[in-house]
Amino acid sequence: MKRCDWANGGALEQSYHDHEWGVEIHYDRMLFEFLVLEGAQAGLSWSAILRKREGYRRAFDNFDVRKVSRYSENTVSRLLTNPEIIRNRLKINAAITNARAFLQVQKEFGSFDCYVWQFVHGKPIRNSWRKMADIPSSTPESVAMSKDLRKRGFKFVGPTICYAFMQAVGMVNDHVVDCFRYRELKNKRKA
Repeated sequence: MKRCDWANGGALEQSYHDHEWGVEIHYDRMLFEFLVLEGAQAGLSWSAILRKREGYRRAFDNFDVRKVSRYSENTVSRLLTNPEIIRNRLKINAAITNARAFLQVQKEFGSFDCYVWQFVHGKPIRNSWRKMADIPSSTPESVAMSKDLRKRGFKFVGPTICYAFMQAVGMVNDHVVDCFRYRELKNKRKA
């Protein structure tokens, strides 16, 4: 079975690739999870984040955005000693800042889902890349998303992070054309 090259690193990457990457997500809790994880990944490998994903779920109250938005400096201090997550003060503070901004977006748009999917006009972009090297690190859509998120006070949301987020939550299908998931996701929509 042919997969995207990056998924051949191990069982965790393979499972994530085969079951999650590129699948449409429209649930705000999951969108918040990926926003936090993609920000945490900055400068690191996605494999490192996948290995710590369950730890992040425990540490960040299963990505309950309301709870995360209320985290205090004491909570930040506790998180900085937690080996189950990336212990970076800027990234932890960004998760809290982003939770607060996320709630404002929900208030304005009804859901983060309604807000974020507008950057692809409500439907996934279906690319047709032949090899991984063809896939860009950002696009005009991710640049626009990044600019708007930053205007709203979000942190760790540069164009590259936004593009990785878009790939993760199915706003973009960037499986290479000879990957079995490309064909599976091509005409499929998930809630």
